[in-house]
Amino acid sequence: MTQYLFNPPAVQSLPIRGKDEQFPINRLFFVGRNYHAHAVEMGRPVDKSVERPFYFTKSRDTLVLSGATVAYPPETKNYHFEMEMVVAIGAEGFRVSQEDAHKVIYGYAAGLDMTRRDIQLVARDKGRPWDLGKDVEQSSVCTEIVPMEGVIIDKADIALQVNGETKQHSNVDKLIWNVREIIADLSQFYHLQPGDLIYTGTPEGVGAVVPGDKITGQVEGVAEVSLTVGAAE
Repeated sequence: MTQYLFNPPAVQSLPIRGKDEQFPINRLFFVGRNYHAHAVEMGRPVDKSVERPFYFTKSRDTLVLSGATVAYPPETKNYHFEMEMVVAIGAEGFRVSQEDAHKVIYGYAAGLDMTRRDIQLVARDKGRPWDLGKDVEQSSVCTEIVPMEGVIIDKADIALQVNGETKQHSNVDKLIWNVREIIADLSQFYHLQPGDLIYTGTPEGVGAVVPGDKITGQVEGVAEVSLTVGAAE
């Protein structure tokens, strides 16, 4: 029996709607600038005819279940919300064609990619990695997984409110790269595995929150995510 110097981390998992089993988490992938209007507001328009999607990852330890209260993170004065539809992978896939992309989908969720925007932008403009801006403790918020095996969602309202005021409102049919295209492209670089989550991108309207703010967001036909921003530690 293997002995460890200290207790290894617990398995990260999310509940599954209608099931007793948990969905164990493998990796967290995020698609950057995947709505035209958001790309423009970030000062980096996207030309799909000459570009491929780009991605960043976060540690699965950043995952937090919807409904939580999380501390306002250190070393930032500009903590942003980003509302996203999340794809849950349920089967292995490598170099998956767009036509077969549905075969690796287990379900969907609603999520938030919380971001230290000030730190991210400094890193971006200096050509440095985004880790300190994006890979933030308790910054990958996700609802329960909603089983939809083999389903491609190509149209669904997506919205976010802060303290009841709508800040983001769009539709996933405005994704620059849709779900099939994302899975096909990402699987050129990685062997997708059951338990992988893909955050598909955020619409325009991202903005800052402060301690005490309550965030709610919805992906039509999937789920509603919520988060309360607590005091800084």
